[in-house]
Amino acid sequence: MRDHVTLVEVGARDGLQNEAQTLSVALRCELIERLADCGLTRIEAGSFVSPKWVPQMADSDAVLQQLKARSDVRYSVLTPNLRGLDGALSADAKEVAVFTAASDAFTQKNTNCSVAESLERARAVVDAARTAGIPVRGYVSTVMGCPYQGDVSIDAVLDVSQSLLEMGCYEVSLGDTIGVGTVKQTRELIRALAMQLPVAQLAVHFHDTYGQALANIHAALELGVRTVDSSVAGLGGCPYAAGASGNLASEDVVYLLQGLGLSCGVDLQQLAMTGAWISQQLQRDHSSKAGKAIAAKQAAAVRESQG
Repeated sequence: MRDHVTLVEVGARDGLQNEAQTLSVALRCELIERLADCGLTRIEAGSFVSPKWVPQMADSDAVLQQLKARSDVRYSVLTPNLRGLDGALSADAKEVAVFTAASDAFTQKNTNCSVAESLERARAVVDAARTAGIPVRGYVSTVMGCPYQGDVSIDAVLDVSQSLLEMGCYEVSLGDTIGVGTVKQTRELIRALAMQLPVAQLAVHFHDTYGQALANIHAALELGVRTVDSSVAGLGGCPYAAGASGNLASEDVVYLLQGLGLSCGVDLQQLAMTGAWISQQLQRDHSSKAGKAIAAKQAAAVRESQG
């Protein structure tokens, strides 16, 4: 299956939580189910954080409980602490995720603790989740740069990634949180990590702040990475660079994979229409170049058939 790439769709969580508008539970469920209908099999469905800090993720328990159960789709939720895990388990979550960063400055600013302390918090969640029979994914932010610290060393990324895998996370998603990474950095990072960690347990999560995300994904794919995070319509801006794009659009990733002859099981036409639909709901511009082109072509075909 080396020619197959798994997409982890983060639009309904990481994407929506960085959008100004808050969607209803019904609309969030509709978005997630439309994404599942496109063939996406791993979808972030919400986050069990305080709605005081992330109001867009309020009522994630209701979202989980109202989603149609599908044997072919894994819905995951972010659980930053034991309280969040308790909420997720009460909502019958089947997969959870923990997060940390490779930069002390970032964890201090965002979670008021050091990287070491954040790993201990994550360990408590992982232990409890595994006791409950729930798989846990790990996220590492700032793997190519920090908005507060600047450069981040490969050794720091390796140490944190190794810690997450050793404590029981089945996979680690490497996040270029501010989108400053380059192809050269990507190659150096993946090569270094691959000497110590199984590449099959590494995923990449590139933001497109400087327009390098697709190139970086291509570089990671060339080195054997086969799990990629992305967000339909490019939902979610970059909170550390005013007006800059954040998450890379899923439509653009699928178009890249098709061009490389790699499969992902996703219907690109249907995904493009889903991206157009959610962009309308949020009254925002569609951030996917491939998605906009496909949606425009489909709309022109409909007009021609009606005329």
